[in-house]
Amino acid sequence: MENENRKQRGKIIKSVVLPLTDNQINLPHDYSELIINLKNKILEERLKVTLSANASMIILYWEIGYEILKRQQNESWGAKVIDRLSFDLKKSFPEMSGFSPRNLKYMRKFAEAYQDKAIVQRTVAQIPWRTNITLLDKLKSLELRLWYANKTIENGFGKTMLEFQIESKLHKRQGAVVNNFANVIPPLDSDFTSQIFKDPYVFDFLGTAEPRKEAELEQKLIDHIQKFLIELGQGFAFVGRQVHIELGDSDFYIDLLFYHLQLRCYVVIELKAGDFQPEYISKLNMYQNIVNDSLRHSDDKPSIGLLLVKSKNKTLVEYSLNGFSNPISVANWKNELNNSLPEDLKSSLPSIEEIEKELHGKN
Repeated sequence: MENENRKQRGKIIKSVVLPLTDNQINLPHDYSELIINLKNKILEERLKVTLSANASMIILYWEIGYEILKRQQNESWGAKVIDRLSFDLKKSFPEMSGFSPRNLKYMRKFAEAYQDKAIVQRTVAQIPWRTNITLLDKLKSLELRLWYANKTIENGFGKTMLEFQIESKLHKRQGAVVNNFANVIPPLDSDFTSQIFKDPYVFDFLGTAEPRKEAELEQKLIDHIQKFLIELGQGFAFVGRQVHIELGDSDFYIDLLFYHLQLRCYVVIELKAGDFQPEYISKLNMYQNIVNDSLRHSDDKPSIGLLLVKSKNKTLVEYSLNGFSNPISVANWKNELNNSLPEDLKSSLPSIEEIEKELHGKN
């Protein structure tokens, strides 16, 4: 008898639901029409392709968000209508997720951010929904959202990597490297080549302790070679470190050697733990000449040099590059994200001393 009562209580508990009733909320007059239209839209998409297909799901989310946005703008819908809409959609499609009030609000924000459906289909529908939410939360302008969406597609950024690239202002770093490409590479190729390189490179995986010697910096980069390759960007293939070069009676060693699959050339990287010095260019140029003679295949383009320094004077670099026929670029490296903040923003932040003084003053 007791077991039977437990079974009955279990059945009663399972049958209890707490919907938002019509008398709890003042529903708009066309709400019934909306819920019918949305149900038909969802059913139509499910017949066309399963919602596991990302692009189809993103388009569906945009259409739901667009319907909500249109009615909120025209009929002043309140937040409670979204709560009711969430309940009705969950009830109609219990096997599907994504219809929470919070997600419906993101759908509305998504439709508001991308009011042209063609843009959605062409770009942001190609990336996961969680990644789209990151773009909505982290960026304000349509231009930047589309720029990072395209970079996500090109490089396969996950959500965490995308957040890092946004915080490190990749759009300002990409193509900002000081170089002589325009003087030594054909015009059709020089702009594309410039976009491959950045300034600064952010090696946040090195930790807060700055390497004081080139060998230490090189070792740390190799220890984190996967993260290093991600920061370099798509297309870089690691060839070797301390690549031995014998020239006459002298031995030389290239710090890091890469091959770029799109540029179809070797990339010679020289690491410096300190500030830029003009003589670094001459040494890097020599390494490139040797790579071009000894390693370059007949189908390869001339090698590109990348000098990574802790800091540099742009004018000094430009004068130092003048006269060299090999394509060479010079960029800073930084081991902390906050070091990549613009100077005008840095000056507005309180110093450690100011923070400590403020804290002691309050105690």
